Amino acid sequence: MLTSIADGIMCCLMGKTTNAVGPVDSVESSDGYSFLEVKPGRVLRVKHTLPTRQSEEGPEEGPERGVVHCKRKITLYRNGQLVIENLGDAIRSELLHCQNGPVEPQSTMELELSDVAGNASTQGTAANPGSSARQAPAPGKRRKRKPKKVVNIDCKKQISSCKGTQSDVVLFFIHGVGGSLDIWKEQLDFFSKLGYEVVAPDLAGHGSSSAPQIAAAYTFYALAEDMRAVFKRYAKKRNILIGHSYGVSFCTFLAHEYPDLVHKVIMINGGGPTALEPSLCSIFNMPTCVLHCLSPCLAWSFLKAGFARQGAKEKQLLKEGNAFNVSSFVLRAMMSGQYWPEGDEVYHAELTVPVLLVHGMHDKFVPVEEDQRMAEILLLAFLKVIDEGSHMVMMECPETVNTLLHEFLLWEPETPAGEGREVEKK
Repeated sequence: MLTSIADGIMCCLMGKTTNAVGPVDSVESSDGYSFLEVKPGRVLRVKHTLPTRQSEEGPEEGPERGVVHCKRKITLYRNGQLVIENLGDAIRSELLHCQNGPVEPQSTMELELSDVAGNASTQGTAANPGSSARQAPAPGKRRKRKPKKVVNIDCKKQISSCKGTQSDVVLFFIHGVGGSLDIWKEQLDFFSKLGYEVVAPDLAGHGSSSAPQIAAAYTFYALAEDMRAVFKRYAKKRNILIGHSYGVSFCTFLAHEYPDLVHKVIMINGGGPTALEPSLCSIFNMPTCVLHCLSPCLAWSFLKAGFARQGAKEKQLLKEGNAFNVSSFVLRAMMSGQYWPEGDEVYHAELTVPVLLVHGMHDKFVPVEEDQRMAEILLLAFLKVIDEGSHMVMMECPETVNTLLHEFLLWEPETPAGEGREVEKK
């Protein structure tokens, strides 16, 4: 603690930021780690593991196999009212159930949005206020109004089971603020042994990636372009995105940008479907040197809020996962750079990719109501709540999380057309 305060004082006197991660060489290593230069001088460490077993062929080709008709009309009115009309196929599965019930065809959802600018959710691992959206009562009499925006979605998605060793399947794992790719250790080991190709990057300034000393390097858009470069480098025909906390936003961005390449998405404690905007009243707005002095307190607070229990095991997990071990400058820049006005509820409602939402019930950063809201907005979403987990649920309950993720990867929707074929066979 005294050392931290002394370093902070030196930071103020000399005008430098301490504890910064230095740049690394762009080289390949033999232990599964590589270093990808996404821009000149901007190098990310990436864990890339290829399956050791012989690759199988991709999914069976067929015009009706796992095909879902995604059709919905999204209308946003000037008063903030959002009306979503689902017109496509119903999705049924014995394996997965949405917290709010199965998706129904020909259903209409009417929602009223509050002031997004004043209550936007910040999806970092250190601050996450409540969702800015709420369910509105159905009006008894509605007058005709001119909509501000109307989005029509009409497409067919082929959703198939993704098994290990299939040559066209890649799993991408993206961590959040203060984390590193090491927080996914249990998941990377589990899926690698099952024969999956896995990719996990360190965000800029995190883990062993380079840490530019300019705040603009840590905006949402800068980090999203990094993730785009990683995705384009390793993507194949069917790609599954797994994100945690702030990392969920990058998964959403990629799924929106590459709807034909992203096969499924898994969001772990990501929060509600609201546009990102940094909080004006936050401890992370303090000068970097002050934050550095407070770093032991911040680390303790993160341990208390991020885990359901705070014992020696959890402290060791944080140490092994290299979590919350970033410089004060990077932490401040990451939190203040969470500005993404495009990522609102309409943006999320446009997604047609199947999504599994995993939430730790004891999460003090992200209330369960936010993930419930996300399940309501998304077209094909399933919410699973882990009672004994918190914000770092993939580290606390790795077996449960791995099982849920694997079941979702193997899930294939039962469509009305599929049921008809089964009846004919009988």
